Amino acid sequence: MTASEQQKLDQRCINTLRTMAIDQVEKAHSGHPGTPMGAAPTAYCLWQRFLRFDPEDAAWPDRDRFVLSVGHASALLYGLLHLCGVKAATRLAPEREGLAVTMADLKSFRQAGSRCTGHPEHGWATGVETTTGPLGQGLATSLGMAIAQAWLAATYNRPGFALFEHRVFALAGDGDMMEGISAEAASLAGHLKLDRLCWIYDSNQISIEGSTNITFTENVSARFTACGWQVLQVLDANNIETTALALRTFENTREQPTLIIVHSHIGYGAPHKQDSAAAHGEPLGVDEARAAKQFYGFDPDASFAVPDGVRGHFDALFGQRGTSTHNAWRTRFAAYRAQYPDLAEQIDQMQQRQVPEGWDAGLPVFKTDAKGLATRDASGQVLNAVAARVPWLLGGAADLGPSTKTRLTADFAGAFEPESHAGRNFHFGVREHVMCAAASGMALSGLRPFAASFFVFSDYARGAIRLSAMMGLPVIYVWTHDSIAMGEDGPTHQPIEQLASFRAMPDMVTLRPADANEVVEAWRVVMALRHQPASLVLSRQALPTLDRERYASAAGVARGAYVLADAVDGWPDLLLLASGSEVALCIAAYEQLTLEGVKARVVSMPSWDLFELQDEAYQTHVLPAAVKARVSVEAASALGWDRYVGRHGEIIALRGFGLSAPGRAVQAHFGFDLAHVLAAARRQLQRHGAGASL
Repeated sequence: MTASEQQKLDQRCINTLRTMAIDQVEKAHSGHPGTPMGAAPTAYCLWQRFLRFDPEDAAWPDRDRFVLSVGHASALLYGLLHLCGVKAATRLAPEREGLAVTMADLKSFRQAGSRCTGHPEHGWATGVETTTGPLGQGLATSLGMAIAQAWLAATYNRPGFALFEHRVFALAGDGDMMEGISAEAASLAGHLKLDRLCWIYDSNQISIEGSTNITFTENVSARFTACGWQVLQVLDANNIETTALALRTFENTREQPTLIIVHSHIGYGAPHKQDSAAAHGEPLGVDEARAAKQFYGFDPDASFAVPDGVRGHFDALFGQRGTSTHNAWRTRFAAYRAQYPDLAEQIDQMQQRQVPEGWDAGLPVFKTDAKGLATRDASGQVLNAVAARVPWLLGGAADLGPSTKTRLTADFAGAFEPESHAGRNFHFGVREHVMCAAASGMALSGLRPFAASFFVFSDYARGAIRLSAMMGLPVIYVWTHDSIAMGEDGPTHQPIEQLASFRAMPDMVTLRPADANEVVEAWRVVMALRHQPASLVLSRQALPTLDRERYASAAGVARGAYVLADAVDGWPDLLLLASGSEVALCIAAYEQLTLEGVKARVVSMPSWDLFELQDEAYQTHVLPAAVKARVSVEAASALGWDRYVGRHGEIIALRGFGLSAPGRAVQAHFGFDLAHVLAAARRQLQRHGAGASL
């Protein structure tokens, strides 16, 4: 094939991607055609000439990652997956043998049941590496993928066995660059010198409200240079040879991530909408779509047209490169397995989200102790015991490791830093949002990451946390300083509504353990999760370690709620419900009420999520419907407790923000003391009548 023929075929493929995006949006009467039209040459150059991705096996561990951070350009990604012949991963959808994105999917873009959702959704369409749409999230998640690559290479590569050499690419737009999370991610990536990370910035200078000149005039190149990145410019997106040169420069760069700024035209080829906000988030319209197709040299009346030679051209370059590279990797890994069987087994387990046999053999057992210890301290001990047996359990905090007790203290742990990518302790800096997004990227690469901060600062990371739940990633969040009891730092640092908001998040498992042994059981729950994130909500202050010979075993944590202490005859007149630090307060009230002849039951409720999964018989056993006298005690928002105490139960909770004072004083000020719990219990008994449940 001559250079001229090659150029014509390249252009035909690019224009096929453009018209396919136009047609998806037109048929759906919804979507974003402009960015796919402008960025198609850039994406084509990357996929066709550089990306190492086996269309037959999208789960190959050493494949290059492509993240479409500019998620509203999803029609471009779906066109690529279709034309490149990427096969469906039957482990995700056994009934979807064949192409990951079929022509029928393209024609039902944004409709129920289509793999072509409005924004890319991981786990729904094979080849979508992460869920994107909220701008900036894809960039920050790609940072986590690059971190994972560096750690895997440093930990498992051996001389002659380069198992983890993949690159991570992310395609971003102007909106991604405006979001603050991209600045957090760029700062950390530059510090860590992640030289296999390449962000491609499709700069078309148009947002929904018009030209970006109305809001965004900073020197992006200077910003990234200051963060330690290599910055390259492509002045015309349609010149794919210049883009290819920039990508080759990235490939040969060491100790720096790379940003390639590609200047493009949104809605390229649309005669009346190119370079306008009208091309961003709505269909072009029939006439404009026809005119654009004519500009590309396509039949204006044809829809979803794939000209002769296009599929074969993608297969000859993208497909053959991926298949041959993967086959070579398989051969290399087989030899590696023969020489390093234990390491190979670890890699297998990571990819399957399994944990090693006997991972829990070293978990501590905490003795009864009235003084006790903070659940954050107990968690730190458990975390280190687990990490000793799960080599790919790793993570860190947003500059709060000493406070969250999440530092891995074993000699083998080390710190992940520019000079040592094998460390398992991460210093994310004061960057909660990018920490949580990066943790998702690490989980998507097979690692088991944890991310930690004060509970109130989870607000800074909400977008990333929500996406981890949406994707079903087993990220472990460790939130400490869980209530007003943290004290003197005051209302700005005292969480109130956060606990209710985490309970409201679908697919998030939230656990607030009551003592050290509940912490152990909470970690058992967490480590068993394969397709859900978990939040451990832990105390700063010491909590009594309960006498488990007198009270029920902490193993009840696995069911979300359990009867911790019961009336002597097993049939209570009063239920005392609590989670976390307030359970000990209910135990104290229980002991006093028992002395007074009151038949009380204490129910520890560390996880509403898990309790709601139990069958009705168990739920009724724990919370008998006939027992109307109920008091719940939790130093957080009251929202949701009426589900368990009923309309006429009493809820001791917070209905405002906290107070700056020593922790005990704050607790007393808001009624979290024995006197208030006893008073509430007596009001309930009086209202419903002692023995009313008989």
